[in-house]
Amino acid sequence: MKRLLLILFALLPLCVLAQSRIYRGNSTYSSNVLYTWDGEHLYRGNSTYSSNILYTWDGKYLYRGNSTYSSAILYTWDGRYIYRGNSTYSSNVLYTWDGRHLYRGRSTYSSDILYTIDGTHVYRGRSTYSSHILLTLSGKLPIPVLLMAL
Repeated sequence: MKRLLLILFALLPLCVLAQSRIYRGNSTYSSNVLYTWDGEHLYRGNSTYSSNILYTWDGKYLYRGNSTYSSAILYTWDGRYIYRGNSTYSSNVLYTWDGRHLYRGRSTYSSDILYTIDGTHVYRGRSTYSSHILLTLSGKLPIPVLLMAL
């Protein structure tokens, strides 16, 4: 048991350092990397240089750039709704997430589906046809962060 715990703790830093990538279309070629995600920052392209940070995520707020000042908050996330700025008022709901679809506003009508996300691909609208793939994901990303890639 001690050996197993030791191995798990030894591997933990590797898990923390794992990065996700967002690719254009139905591709995983390095030339098609649009963004890199490290669990806190979304970077432009296949880079993790601080000068390429586009957004910062803290689990509730999505910030512009490398800032965590309240004035830099773009979106607030509560697990279901994405709100404009630093707000949780229903009048500021921009998008609704149901675990598979991202809807416009507070709607959950199929006519208001903007994107379908299956964990590996992002599709336009309700479709899951390969010809409708917008992005390919190499790992998990928070929905507000993924939204910035669209």
